[in-house]
Amino acid sequence: MQLLFICPYWGQEGTVSNHFFLRLQEEQYHGVEINLPHEAGFIKEFHAVLNTLRKSKNDFTFIAQQVLSPADETVDEYLARMNARLTFLASQKPDFINSHTGKDYFSFDDNCRIIEAAENIAVRSGVPILHEIHRGRFTFHAYSLLPYLEQFPNMKLTGDFSHWTTVSESLLQDQEYILKKIIPHVHHIHARVGYEQGPQVNDPFAPEWSQHVETFCHWWSQIIATQSARGKKSITITPEFGPAPYMPALPYSRKPLADQWLVNVQIKNLLGNRLASAHLKK
Repeated sequence: MQLLFICPYWGQEGTVSNHFFLRLQEEQYHGVEINLPHEAGFIKEFHAVLNTLRKSKNDFTFIAQQVLSPADETVDEYLARMNARLTFLASQKPDFINSHTGKDYFSFDDNCRIIEAAENIAVRSGVPILHEIHRGRFTFHAYSLLPYLEQFPNMKLTGDFSHWTTVSESLLQDQEYILKKIIPHVHHIHARVGYEQGPQVNDPFAPEWSQHVETFCHWWSQIIATQSARGKKSITITPEFGPAPYMPALPYSRKPLADQWLVNVQIKNLLGNRLASAHLKK
């Protein structure tokens, strides 16, 4: 199975598209994942560079993110905003959309309405929509996700288990049986290492986080093995360590404790060696 490593635009806001794409090519990424800003000029420039790159690299992947800003609104108002955003993103012709869908405090029925609306847009547009495992969304907790998977058995997820280690304040040692039910639905990986008190360790290469890195690599390997066994030829992985304040920082100076870009490149290289050697020939 081929591992396609995707470069996050998160943390690079303000970077000119030409420079961003040049930098990700230098690091041998296979695509970009971005929450497109509401700026017509940026979008035009982004697509100009993207289209040029895709002409020379047919497998270059473009993943659009759907992340709505917080608002005091009804379910119907949220649904209208989400539908408009997903429709716009689908018109940008990404390979798929990674969606922050629903709310953890919406009812099961209301979240189902929202999921169904997203699925309808995916069918109409032909652009797959994956729902990201994330705090604050309908996917915020492992066990509470199971009823949604029963309601929507073909649902595709973006796997970011760092949120669940935070919500459950554990490395999910007591929830492996739940993860086994969820992993077959994961079609895209967000490779960030979380811990019991937060969604991002300060530096995954520090020795004190070795157990956490091992745990997350085990989960990612299970996802890859599951999709490989189904005959899937490739899977996308976005190393997604974020900038400050997601990245822990020193007080007062707010200096990040690690270099976000470098950490993501190092995670990409680690997984490229470690996971590819286990799954590339399968």
